[in-house]
Amino acid sequence: MNIALIYAGGQGSRLYNYSRPKQFLEYRGKPILIYTIGLFQAIAEIDGIVVVCLEDWIPYLKSLIKENRLTKVVEVVPGGKSGQDSIYKGLECAARHYPDDTLVMIHDGVRPLAMAKTIVECIAVAKEKGNCVVCVPAMETVILRKPDGGVDLPVRDNCLLGRAPQCFRLSEVLDAHRRAQAEDRHDFVDTCTMMHHYGHRFHTILGSFENIKITTPADYFMFQAIMKSREEESIFGF
Repeated sequence: MNIALIYAGGQGSRLYNYSRPKQFLEYRGKPILIYTIGLFQAIAEIDGIVVVCLEDWIPYLKSLIKENRLTKVVEVVPGGKSGQDSIYKGLECAARHYPDDTLVMIHDGVRPLAMAKTIVECIAVAKEKGNCVVCVPAMETVILRKPDGGVDLPVRDNCLLGRAPQCFRLSEVLDAHRRAQAEDRHDFVDTCTMMHHYGHRFHTILGSFENIKITTPADYFMFQAIMKSREEESIFGF
């Protein structure tokens, strides 16, 4: 089976909007998070969806899920103090519903612009090789700060930026999260970083640069522009 774990447990203070979390900011009357869930709802290869959300916003989200007929959502669970903790809670929920060999696509609730063809390719690679992380090429110089105060410049052609979804076997990724919890580690920036730390090798594919994470006001305005461009393309065939 293939499922999506969409985590949206953060407040999003960098968007400077204190009336609602960033995942509930709207475009054409629909919250960003609903666009993200709808993306996976529409993909035939996805069998189910687990959503992690701010606890106080769960009743509102459940009403939106019902209103938008997002029938693949099996459960909505409250998030944790960090993105890592929210993903862990979502994985524990997934383990109650699905077998160990299920492929779990871990995806940010504020990445509504992922391409369906990328998600399908990610599933195919994970089925063949065990896991898959969607990336984009580094388009600028990458500078690594060293502990001694110096820097290192890797060859840019060899550098990728990890994005989402990140797809792993449920048993393997849940085991890594449980190890991190046991070690009181809550500082992993994303799942592939954690998997690498615990000795897993992962495979990559290239995704679209449009698959941005909406974190700042500039990201939100870019999201609006991309959505308008996609709408015009579908109407006028540009």
